Amino acid sequence: MSDSSPVPIGTLANAVLPSIGITKRRMKQVESVVLIREQRANGHQELAFNARPFVLCGLPLRRPPATQLVHRRRNGKFSLHIVAHPDFGLPFGQDRLIPIWIATLALRQKSREVSFDSAAQMLDFFRLPKDGFHYRRLVDAFKRIFGATIFFGTEEQSAAKMLIDWTRFHFLDRMQLWYSTNKECFIGESDSSENVITLSEAFYSEIDQHRIPVEREVVSSLAHAPGILDFYVWLAWKSWTVNGVPSRIPILGPAGLCDQLGATQYSSPRRFRHLIIEWLVRVKAYWPDCPAFVTNDRRFLIVHSSRKSPAICVVGPHRSS
Repeated sequence: MSDSSPVPIGTLANAVLPSIGITKRRMKQVESVVLIREQRANGHQELAFNARPFVLCGLPLRRPPATQLVHRRRNGKFSLHIVAHPDFGLPFGQDRLIPIWIATLALRQKSREVSFDSAAQMLDFFRLPKDGFHYRRLVDAFKRIFGATIFFGTEEQSAAKMLIDWTRFHFLDRMQLWYSTNKECFIGESDSSENVITLSEAFYSEIDQHRIPVEREVVSSLAHAPGILDFYVWLAWKSWTVNGVPSRIPILGPAGLCDQLGATQYSSPRRFRHLIIEWLVRVKAYWPDCPAFVTNDRRFLIVHSSRKSPAICVVGPHRSS
């Protein structure tokens, strides 16, 4: 008698995907798009929050040279300077998930002292594998974030005077993290000690006063693509701030999108134009109503207001009562 038990769907998918030219990674992206659209249609999006300095002026996309301990970025009147601890270096790449995680916990727990059970909880939040590689990278990211000092502020100049308003703060006042020193060990559900992080008063005030919500599943899907992640979060913020006349942002130039996203050093001007178009296509896969488009001459990005769209109004910055 033959075994008529159904073949697991995962086994079928693994056998079929190569023959139809779809990789497992691409299939995972498709599944994420479907999930995100379903959640939005049902009004069941789970929110994560980001801090305004890193939306207006992004972290480095790639690891800077070990000798580079200062990162500068300008967005119009806003400026961001990050000074790294010499032992840990500048935050970069996937490290940008740490401020999102911390800001989300702080606003959920309504406290600048936040706690979480294990590193596995954070890895789950961003849909990252719970293995030794991601665990160790997470620990190193916390060290870079903890050791950094940031200067964030505005500079406005008129014919008569110049006004400078800067704030200097550390991300965190105190960090108590429990992690294994065994290189073969990875964080799982067996963590027995609570992790406690105390945000600096200035950083907590910044994220509380200027909270920027985004969809958690979109952030998770873009966790391995920091450039696109920055672009998505920036679009969510920018479209919410547009009031009336659509915003017309040059893609290149001193006040252009290339400087705002911090991608100048990673791409030629011609390549960056193509990147923006590719990134916008990717963002619209998750967010079909994204109110932005690139002009035919590829010189400008036009961003309309997202406030009129009930399907995505949850994305815009807001204050809870």
